[in-house]
Amino acid sequence: MQALRFAVVGLASNAVLYLLYLGMTAAGMGPKLAMSLAYGMGVAQTFLFNKRWTFNHTGRFDAALLRYITLYAGGYLCNLLALAWFVDKLGYPHQIVQGIMILTLAGSFFILQKLWVFKPAPVDQAHS
Repeated sequence: MQALRFAVVGLASNAVLYLLYLGMTAAGMGPKLAMSLAYGMGVAQTFLFNKRWTFNHTGRFDAALLRYITLYAGGYLCNLLALAWFVDKLGYPHQIVQGIMILTLAGSFFILQKLWVFKPAPVDQAHS
């Protein structure tokens, strides 16, 4: 059920943000700046949806937020490097590269959110 909820949040968010990315680049903004702006908006909006709805996380908000930001900062760096390499160096169309990066990062983000960002609170062994 978590995977389905994660997919709903991710698909809705990424569809809107990808269209925004395409609009910004069509208006003349560089692909890396457009990706950066869309990425930041995506991180901000999906944290609460994933914390509350996808993973029903009841742990510390601040700790989960710090882990979430750390995860997405790493994803941002991967995305930026992919654009720099595949678009700037190899000449691939930025629209295709960005679309592939969205899909590539989504799977690893689900696993890392489930196991690390929104990990279940440990069972208190003293009350077992």
